[in-house]
Amino acid sequence: MDIQFDSWACQLQLADPHEISSSGFELVVMDYSKDGTEDGEYTTEEIEMIKSAGVVPIAYLSVGEAENYRFYWKDDWQIAPPEWLGRENENWKGNYAVRYWYDEWKKILFAYLDRILSQGFIGVYLDKVDEFEYWSDPNNGEGFTLPEDESAEEMINLIVDIAKYCRERTDGMFYIIPQNGERILDYDDGRLLMNISGWGVEDLFYSGIEPLPYDIVQQRKRYFDFLIKNGRFVLSIDYVDDGSGYIGENKKRIDDYIEKARSSSYIPYVALFDRNLDELNVIEGVQP
Repeated sequence: MDIQFDSWACQLQLADPHEISSSGFELVVMDYSKDGTEDGEYTTEEIEMIKSAGVVPIAYLSVGEAENYRFYWKDDWQIAPPEWLGRENENWKGNYAVRYWYDEWKKILFAYLDRILSQGFIGVYLDKVDEFEYWSDPNNGEGFTLPEDESAEEMINLIVDIAKYCRERTDGMFYIIPQNGERILDYDDGRLLMNISGWGVEDLFYSGIEPLPYDIVQQRKRYFDFLIKNGRFVLSIDYVDDGSGYIGENKKRIDDYIEKARSSSYIPYVALFDRNLDELNVIEGVQP
């Protein structure tokens, strides 16, 4: 897959296939379901409509946390959680850390991937890759840790397994795009780089509407520059649009973010600062 994209968008709630098809974005990361539930799953026809319009549909998938509104969730896990289920994320209620190296969790993910593949998505956007840092943190509250090299290796194994599983079922034509957790590349023996198509990154240049210090940006950028050098694309998303319109300080900030991303050969997406990702943020003449 040597396709190069110039624009992308991310909408994880209430995505409308008709709107996506006519949006002008070249690639869109979306949930497999309109509302995240089994009842809201998109049909094969809806995903085909998106592809027929020349838009690449990529399905969001959390590989490091379980979500209590998904088809696989069992109510009794609240009382008697399986061994692989960890603590609830304090910042995202309803999301629970998982021991992602357990076969039981992998079976759930592969069942999830079967749905995504049957719908016709042609890639997955893998969230919570940085969970390898959680399981190596002695302050995670789980009473259990792995050495970071082991937790990283287990996450790399999972991503490689996902890539193999999907590509075996799609003649090799399937995008694998991890998000965040780029420090895992320090532990890569080459298998991760070989199996991914690109990488997604949030909050690289800005934290909300505040620019990040140069040294912090550069610490992360070196990973993405490495990926670009090795022929992978980088999807950058910063939540810099305060919703006031493409004017004044908001315009300056949006333009600055786009310039910083483009000058590094990253593909930028200007998202609204509320972080809800419940609409396509179209900025006429700017995005897409």
